[in-house]
Amino acid sequence: MTMFPETNETLIARAKDLGDGASWTELVGIYQPVILRMARRRGLQEADAMDVIQQVFVSVAKSIEDWKPMVGGPPFRAWLATIARNAITNALARRPLDLAAGGSSIVEHLHALPDVEATQSELNREMQQQLVLWAADQIRHEFSDEVWLSFQKTAINGLSIAEVARVLKRSAGSIYVARYRVIARLKEKVQEVSHSWEGE
Repeated sequence: MTMFPETNETLIARAKDLGDGASWTELVGIYQPVILRMARRRGLQEADAMDVIQQVFVSVAKSIEDWKPMVGGPPFRAWLATIARNAITNALARRPLDLAAGGSSIVEHLHALPDVEATQSELNREMQQQLVLWAADQIRHEFSDEVWLSFQKTAINGLSIAEVARVLKRSAGSIYVARYRVIARLKEKVQEVSHSWEGE
């Protein structure tokens, strides 16, 4: 039987224990790259973006105890998106208005502030991408190199099954089965994590 990490359905509940380093490592591992990309896209420098990340996780740590999943209520990622958006907005507001040559108008400055819907949509896209990367890393050890290579070449690199079969000197059926096994497990791992973060 494959050894899985402790069920992710309890991740948020475990993260409420601030001393649970494993839960926080998992939480930060998924969300940090997402928040970093969001902050950088909004024009923050690397150091400022890292400060935003720190502020976001300090805020999460202070208030995660109060977050509870509710039927019809906002998912965890929406709650976190609000915290991230506010931290990015605050960081942008603290920047001097005359960063560009010749200065900036207040209108230009306000246009640089993140839009609520755009930020939520961006976070959702980034989260899905980050979840897939994280999940792939988590399940990689469950498959042989050949099976993983079949998946990588077809599903990620976009090569045809026939081409990969020829290169790996395998039947097209075996390549298809290998790809299917990894994709099915990947979907399972992503759903396992995303259900808990969406508060479902």
